[in-house]
Amino acid sequence: MAEINAWLEEVSSSPYAAQLARGFALLRFEKPLEAEFRQFSQRQNYHLRLWYLYFAIAMWLLFAVADQLWAQSGERWWMLLVRMLSLGILISMVRPLQQLKDERKVDRIVIGLLLVLGGGAAVIVAIGHSADQEYPYEGLLLIIFSIYFLTGLRLGQALSVSLLLVVFYALLDIWAGYPPAVLVQNLLFLMSGNLVGAMGSYLLEYKSREHFLNHHLMRELADHDSLTGLHNRRSFNRKFEKLWRQAQRENSELALLLCDVDHFKAFNDCYGHQAGDIALRKLGQVIGNTARRPLDIAVRMGGEEFAVLLYGMNEAQALTHADAMRTAVLALGIDHARSTTAAVLSISVGLACVSPEVAKPMSMLYERADKALYQAKASGRNRVVQWERRP
Repeated sequence: MAEINAWLEEVSSSPYAAQLARGFALLRFEKPLEAEFRQFSQRQNYHLRLWYLYFAIAMWLLFAVADQLWAQSGERWWMLLVRMLSLGILISMVRPLQQLKDERKVDRIVIGLLLVLGGGAAVIVAIGHSADQEYPYEGLLLIIFSIYFLTGLRLGQALSVSLLLVVFYALLDIWAGYPPAVLVQNLLFLMSGNLVGAMGSYLLEYKSREHFLNHHLMRELADHDSLTGLHNRRSFNRKFEKLWRQAQRENSELALLLCDVDHFKAFNDCYGHQAGDIALRKLGQVIGNTARRPLDIAVRMGGEEFAVLLYGMNEAQALTHADAMRTAVLALGIDHARSTTAAVLSISVGLACVSPEVAKPMSMLYERADKALYQAKASGRNRVVQWERRP
């Protein structure tokens, strides 16, 4: 457990890692993650719920045949009427369940489906018990187990629906004049089934939530730098290519800021690598704040080198952003006794801005920003230098 917690601390900037570290014994995430999990769960359970509805229709028809074999002649037709009415409702739910995408509405349909199934079964059992105390009621237990394990409902929803059906069954059997001693025995059996189902459903949902967090954490780790939480170079290259094509279509400008921490090797030598990591995290927050719009990207290219890609921003706007970022780094006030540039940690920034025409290579923007960064470092550091075309 200590090793797991230590690993999670290394990626503490991730909300998925933070949730894993906090735990979720009550099957509840923080609000933004909870909404994301429910959408994820909805997508995962879409086909399961459709197949459950088809299965329920088939089993309902099978038990309709069984009713005709087991029930006495007087009750048979009432049972058949309940079966047919319920079947019509079940069939009417197929199309909405296929088309709806809203998670809450789908859950309502599934809960309605289960109430029809369970309620119809309870009515049929009560009809059977009114004439024959030996009429089997165990079909209700099958429905209860299916609620917990086959419908994709969360534990709280499954438990509420199952208990409601048990209460409905009890009321109907009391109305049918079923012997109280036998009814109590049956209820104990059904409640035991609910307990088993709830325990199994808890474990399933817990594992489902754990899978959700691990799945997204692995994807995040593949695309993000674990120290700063910014995009890594591989993710940047992939997104850069997509934004370049989008900028070509929309005739938009792209601005690239390449940033290098001034005298960072001397900082590590003086204060140690742990202090260097802390400094890089703080720098990552400042640089990440520069890329807050949806199509902007902040990336740690490696070591002490960062980059920010700004979409749809001209040279003047990009220059303002770059200088604000440089000033914000100085405002962190991270002491740097070994720096010959400033008393605190500082950065140098190279800026290039282009409008991606079809004929221009994508690598051109990076090459220009890299040249501007070289000029910023050569001319004294702690400054922003914009690439300019030489005559």
